[in-house]
Amino acid sequence: MNSPFTLAVCADMQFTEIPLTDRVRRIGEHGARAEIWDWSRPEVDLQEIASTGVPIESMTGYLSGNLTDDDGIDDFLRTAEESAIASRTVGAPRLNIHGTGLDPHGIPVRPVEVVTGEMWARAVRTLTQLVEIAEKHDVVYQLENLNLAVDHPGTPFSRPQDTLALVRTIGSERLRLNLDLYHAQIGDGNLIETCRECLPWIGEIQVADVPGRCEPGTGEIAYRSIARALADAGYTGTVALEALPSTTSEVAVRTFLDTFSNL
Repeated sequence: MNSPFTLAVCADMQFTEIPLTDRVRRIGEHGARAEIWDWSRPEVDLQEIASTGVPIESMTGYLSGNLTDDDGIDDFLRTAEESAIASRTVGAPRLNIHGTGLDPHGIPVRPVEVVTGEMWARAVRTLTQLVEIAEKHDVVYQLENLNLAVDHPGTPFSRPQDTLALVRTIGSERLRLNLDLYHAQIGDGNLIETCRECLPWIGEIQVADVPGRCEPGTGEIAYRSIARALADAGYTGTVALEALPSTTSEVAVRTFLDTFSNL
């Protein structure tokens, strides 16, 4: 496998018939790195995951709260710092965040119909404070775009242009984009140009196909063309599979690795 990118696989969506630590180990056997979601769940043992020796590329960077409400901001920053401390166990370099807290089904705890100018201003102030936490703990937070039509209705700051605007406004290497191309395709499309526009601020790119949220090659997105465009643009960072397997996880992971290798 020869790839210009660092390739990773979300352990919360592949090999789900076995415990999380074993999933991480299985992903490592494929030559990939792993990513995990909520590290605070009882079934997540960060020490055990670290003992596998498989690098963890990213994990959830907050547990509750949001960017815009008084009590939500306090919860967001408090749990973001807890996440930064927890990340030391597995050495995860990047911590994933969203515009608001999501329930276990991906629905915002406090859905937002209209994002006001005041909300934008408060989000900028909150993210500025988040950067201070990132500097203190030597981590990078990454703000992920989400789709509103299928998976995450009511999420503020959800479009790639929204996340880009916030990250670019903050202007810190401690705050980057998690550019999720599955979500971007549902909401906006124009993926190659979106990648090119966002390139200077990308922390990582996540992929799944549309419709169905399965591995590349199962839907409408020309991921091989996107891989070549990213390589031609000089991107050498992380590309992560955050997808459901269309048949088996073995097939899904191999297909993903093949799609982004030997370009």
